[in-house]
Amino acid sequence: MTDVPGGCLCGALRYRVTLPSLWCAFCHCGMCRKAHGASPVAWFGVPRDRFAWIASPDEHLGRYASSPGATRSFCRRCGSPLLFESERWADQVHVALATLDGTLDRPPSAHVFFDDRAGWATPTDDLPRLGGPDGTTPIAPPDGSGRSR
Repeated sequence: MTDVPGGCLCGALRYRVTLPSLWCAFCHCGMCRKAHGASPVAWFGVPRDRFAWIASPDEHLGRYASSPGATRSFCRRCGSPLLFESERWADQVHVALATLDGTLDRPPSAHVFFDDRAGWATPTDDLPRLGGPDGTTPIAPPDGSGRSR
């Protein structure tokens, strides 16, 4: 297992994750788009016990309940979005990939909540497109082949 540090833009919030990660994906949901001001947003997941703050985050850590049972954490000083935590995945912490200082052990492997994507953000890669109510159901490609891209 390898520890990799990360943090916000101003450096007030620092964390470390212990790899391996559980997954990595691009999220196209409207909440991620609004929270980050971008689309898609790359996230990765680690077990909760493999995420740790390097120093006490109390002074600068902001939390926002973006939906029932879900919280987004960010730096109050510079505004960097860092984490997503949800009752749905209570044993995981989802970390914004762009805040990691080192290299993750895997690249993004899918586009989730793809049917909620911004019209101007259509990727050209061959990663699977997932959507539906839970954001993770395979979506048939427009060519009618029946295979999710």
